[in-house]
Amino acid sequence: MKAGLPIKEPEILAFWNSINLYQKIREQNAGKEKFILHDGPPYANGDIHLGHAVNKTLKDITIKFQSLLGKDAPYVPGWDCHGLPIELNVEKKHGKGSDLVRNKNLFIKACREYAQSQVDKQ
Repeated sequence: MKAGLPIKEPEILAFWNSINLYQKIREQNAGKEKFILHDGPPYANGDIHLGHAVNKTLKDITIKFQSLLGKDAPYVPGWDCHGLPIELNVEKKHGKGSDLVRNKNLFIKACREYAQSQVDKQ
């Protein structure tokens, strides 16, 4: 890319962090009209894809735009890892009738490990 974004972006983010920009914006807009957009959870039920990136980008733009309008617009991350798809993936991997799936504690542990492995990829 001619603009050198892969090099410049980390530098810009480091600068924003060094001056606590997010905190300053939050303080500047404190007490003003609220705008809350709850961001969804990490996508722990499968591999991340382009649709996830578009979704996150649109939410980020919306929150930042509302902040620019002077609203108190905090970033509110969510956490709900959509249990059923995770359980189905673990069952598919180990077999629906396997000892692991039939043992509640082992099954829960395997589901947590699967969810964490998906979050770690992001």
